[in-house]
Amino acid sequence: MDFPAPTLTLPILDLSRLEGGETEAEAFRAELREATHEYGFFYLTGHGVPAELIERVMTTSRAFFDLPEADKMAIENLNSPHFRGYTRVGGELTLGQVDWREQIDIGPERPAVPKGEGVPDYYVLDGPNQWPAALPELQEVITAWHDELSTVALTLMQAWAKSLGADEHVFDEAFATDSSTLIKIVRYPGKSDPEPKQGVGAHKDSGVLTLLFVEPGKGGLQVEKDGNWIDAPPVDGAFVVNIGELLEVATDGYLKATVHRVISPRIGDDRISIPFFYSPALGGTIPLLTLPDSLEAPGITVDPANPIFRTYGENALKSRLRAHPDVAAIHHPELLS
Repeated sequence: MDFPAPTLTLPILDLSRLEGGETEAEAFRAELREATHEYGFFYLTGHGVPAELIERVMTTSRAFFDLPEADKMAIENLNSPHFRGYTRVGGELTLGQVDWREQIDIGPERPAVPKGEGVPDYYVLDGPNQWPAALPELQEVITAWHDELSTVALTLMQAWAKSLGADEHVFDEAFATDSSTLIKIVRYPGKSDPEPKQGVGAHKDSGVLTLLFVEPGKGGLQVEKDGNWIDAPPVDGAFVVNIGELLEVATDGYLKATVHRVISPRIGDDRISIPFFYSPALGGTIPLLTLPDSLEAPGITVDPANPIFRTYGENALKSRLRAHPDVAAIHHPELLS
């Protein structure tokens, strides 16, 4: 696998500038708009997520992967019709290729929606999580993490709206009730024979935005820009933020969902990574913004192999079926056709 050497860097934005008076706030919003127009990715500092919580999340995540295999496999995602729980190494695909990682997927804690006539297929994604009995503190710390990051994500959505000439609350309704979130706690084990392997293959995110926290000192994320790959190693205390396909739809392509990938560490090392995906309710549709004349929208990306749907649930189900066909084959074989 060929990994060209990165030559560019991602911009760094400070969210606390929104609280520094209107001049500072306007400057932040302009930088936010330009960063996601030009790159689709940036580092976010000044987010207000407590350092103590970040430390607890990383420590508890590492404790989960240190559990005996039997404890992890007790919550294997093959048991869940909602694609929740633990995925062993090699159990997820990107573009049909195996990703070299293990992980646990955690979504909103909700009752399952019974299948039936008139019930959209994507409601199979709603349902309870699987939590490890051997590590009860995981649920507590991830619930706190979810609440903190949801606040940061909504703040960013309001800043984007205002930066694009819309009312700052234009996105609120789509996220007001039953917003869709997905937290992945991922471990990339070392793998090289002799070259590093695909941690996650090149792809775009299917939702609205992603907040990613990576174990300090552990690189591997790369972002595509004009045919080149930009390295995105961790910045101390910062999140990596990227937009998904639905924000591209909302802005008619002015903001672009960007292709990115993860290269696995070499043998003898590993990497913990925790992406938080933030999107509307499964049945929610993203508002379509009317941009100022000064912002030229080129239209959304057209890829017959990867259609972008305005309703979030259709995008999410498309991604889950592709990533976990084994789960679908057990619980939803009718959807694979």
